[in-house]
Amino acid sequence: MQPPLKIIVLGLSLSSSWGNGHATTYRGLLAALNRLGHKVLFLERDVPWYANHRDLAEPDFCELRYYESIDDLSGRFQTLIRDADAVIIGSYVPEGVAVIDAVAKIAPRTLCFYDIDTPVTLAKLRRGDHEYLAARQVPLFDVYYSFSGGPVLDVLETEFGARFAAALYCSADPDRYRPTGEAIEWDLGYLGTYSPDRQPTLERLLIEPARCLPNMRFVVAGPQYPADIEWPANVDRIDHLPPAEHPSFYSRQRFSLNVTRADMIEAGWSPSVRLFEAAACGTPIISDNWDGLDSLFTEDEAILIARSSDDVVNILSKMTEAKRSSIGAEARSRVLSQHTGEARAHELLICLGTCWRQSRFVQQAGA
Repeated sequence: MQPPLKIIVLGLSLSSSWGNGHATTYRGLLAALNRLGHKVLFLERDVPWYANHRDLAEPDFCELRYYESIDDLSGRFQTLIRDADAVIIGSYVPEGVAVIDAVAKIAPRTLCFYDIDTPVTLAKLRRGDHEYLAARQVPLFDVYYSFSGGPVLDVLETEFGARFAAALYCSADPDRYRPTGEAIEWDLGYLGTYSPDRQPTLERLLIEPARCLPNMRFVVAGPQYPADIEWPANVDRIDHLPPAEHPSFYSRQRFSLNVTRADMIEAGWSPSVRLFEAAACGTPIISDNWDGLDSLFTEDEAILIARSSDDVVNILSKMTEAKRSSIGAEARSRVLSQHTGEARAHELLICLGTCWRQSRFVQQAGA
């Protein structure tokens, strides 16, 4: 049995899910690590946006502490960082480049990066945008955990010099995300923060079908949508939906829409956390298409692919209840067997073990 590890995670936010999907990803992963007996400290930059919208100020599965600045981080937490078995820095951490340099200077035993935005990160690096990671920093990490798998891992290693790139997809917590048994309220729903590159797909796969099917009901939940969007009368709007309400939201839909950001479609192999969460609730998913999706959910067996508004209209209008239920059940089965927080925690630990074995081999070879 593996002895308990001391792991430090510096991420965008654990305390607040407002306007970001990172929180639910971290919560599921860290809760699973806790159940496996490992001790996790999450360090979060104390910023007004998340401070004013905290929905998990005191997690019961890890220690959560805040820092005010880079100097505060490297001062107050220097010993903990140095003594941890692994330090994991996430994407979109405020002043991420400076945070990485400060932590690397402390020289933790194992330094890792968890990129929950890999396609976006690669696009930024290629155009010289170093918002939270600089290209020179990629080789600093012993393990580069990537939200994206497939060919993207080769790109990280060959183009950017990552020492060891490994896929660590998002996941769903089956204790929280499961069918609630509530009555269906909407025929099609979507959950996601507004994004300009996703909006055309949302228009095509939800708003236009809503116009074509005025007798059906639709819903879009998520913040930051511009006031000038013309929502059809049969589309309900929910500005913010806390994670605790997600299972109820998904369970009240006949179908759930998955819309993928442009950078992630281009990269492929980049499932969103919403995909796994909706599936865990047993709600059949209608999704846009991208490379690698069929490795997670087989089309027409565990997911439905829509390439046009007509595809969505046909699914909503013609699919039998038996077929709909079968697709939802198969998707849920796949999540429970392959895409839980426990599955991701084991994958994270396996990669750490591989990293440590390789390090010992190199040290022995050089002795």
